[in-house]
Amino acid sequence: MTLKTEQLHPLASTLDVATLGGAAAALVDNQVDAGRCVSACLNVIQAGADKMARCVRNGGTLYYVAAGSSGLMVAADAMELGGTFGIPSQQVEILMAGGIPTSAHMPGDVEDDVESLEHLLVNMTSRDCLIAVTASGSTPFTLRAAELAHAAGATVIGIANNTQAALFKLTDHAIALDTPPEVLSGSTRMGAGTAQKIALNTLSTLMGVALGHVYQGLMVNLQADNIKLLGRARGIVQQVTQVDEASAASALTRSGGDVKIACLLALGAQSPELARAALIRSQGHLGPAISRLHSHETTL
Repeated sequence: MTLKTEQLHPLASTLDVATLGGAAAALVDNQVDAGRCVSACLNVIQAGADKMARCVRNGGTLYYVAAGSSGLMVAADAMELGGTFGIPSQQVEILMAGGIPTSAHMPGDVEDDVESLEHLLVNMTSRDCLIAVTASGSTPFTLRAAELAHAAGATVIGIANNTQAALFKLTDHAIALDTPPEVLSGSTRMGAGTAQKIALNTLSTLMGVALGHVYQGLMVNLQADNIKLLGRARGIVQQVTQVDEASAASALTRSGGDVKIACLLALGAQSPELARAALIRSQGHLGPAISRLHSHETTL
């Protein structure tokens, strides 16, 4: 059986004889169609995101595993978790076949190299979560990682672009992205990769929501480690609390750069320690902590 990701798209044979404008339209439309396929997976994405949040909350590690262009998708998602949601770097591992490229050359034979995984996943436990991504669903490196994670009792979330993927036999949450064949046949960095990125974006952002790191559409647990993000953090405090810029900056200084605590301080919490205690009671969610403050709980 020919994998769907390797089948010919009806427009594939016309790509090189069409006008550049016609080829561009075919390529864009194909990727848009691929992106729409993610909508059919919302329930399983939601369940997977909840497990990712539990993993982080319980001190576990998120392991992102893939090869080739899928590896670039997982690396992009994993590397954003710290800055966007304040997930500690020690709780995120990126296992890309051959390692993350440092040049424009990305070797293909490394996706068959499974020997290193025994060592890389030796400390995996049932607290951890593996996010495994492969367009074909049969990449040896990714399948072996899923096998090891499954044996360790870790939660396995699988993303593949073939609905009968071998990967899904090893997963707790199977995200089957039924994307159409590529207009450039087999180039899964395009439609398949687009759908993978949307699924990963949704998974990690829902995880952030579940952890309480999103409030009214704002990244209230971001790590402000550059001028741009410091300005964003100050703007978030202003937007949530309606204080002026100087007051927001002062609250951020008192909170040590913690946006949630800064918001509570700007709203009248007596100390960073009391604000932090309020957040612990609300499991990290800012909204309930603000509600307690507005109800004049003396513990704040």
